Amino acid sequence: MDEPLPVLVLNSEALPRTVMDETPSNPSKAAASDSEPASASTEVSDERLMLAFSKGSSDAFTELFSRYKQPIYGFFRRRVAESGHAEELTQETFFALLRAASRYEPRALFRTYLYAIGLRILRAHRRKAAFRAAFFGQPKSVPDPSKRDATEAALWVRRAVEKLEAIDREILLLREFEQLSYAEIADLLQLPLNTVRSRLFRARTALRNFLEPPVEPSTKETSLDTAQKGERA
Repeated sequence: MDEPLPVLVLNSEALPRTVMDETPSNPSKAAASDSEPASASTEVSDERLMLAFSKGSSDAFTELFSRYKQPIYGFFRRRVAESGHAEELTQETFFALLRAASRYEPRALFRTYLYAIGLRILRAHRRKAAFRAAFFGQPKSVPDPSKRDATEAALWVRRAVEKLEAIDREILLLREFEQLSYAEIADLLQLPLNTVRSRLFRARTALRNFLEPPVEPSTKETSLDTAQKGERA
């Protein structure tokens, strides 16, 4: 690949922030849901662009980077505490894509392939963070401006999502925010399709329960309970 490649620089201030109650746009027509008809648009598919890039086209990589830099940043931003780390992991994902280009084979949708790279990098980042925490102690938390600017409702949803089991949370995020199909999630996480469906249902139910405000007993019920306890005493 002799042509110059684009510089992978992400500016967090220039990127629109995605909070937990927003739904990002779908970056790839090729990754439409299983029941959706194919679009008649003449836009080159992600898979053809990646094949062209693997054969030396830097323009193809530039287009892929343009399509996926924000979705991949959003993928990491919803999973790590600091925006700076999300930017670093995003760049690392695209560098990994550069290194793997010569070995690329279109066996799955490109975005499934790209998210698989991102997921591996995320897991490596978490292992390193756990190692640092174990041997050097927890670092002081740095105030996150994006959280200060977010609405209270968005933070409430974020905290509720964090209460889900790890695998349920990942399936929910991949479906609701990355907008992957059930088949893509099953392929990415190496789970049976029915497991993805059932765990997504469970995650949505649990999230709804977390978000429902607790029911406070009425004054009448409280007085009745107090009277009954007095009688038993």
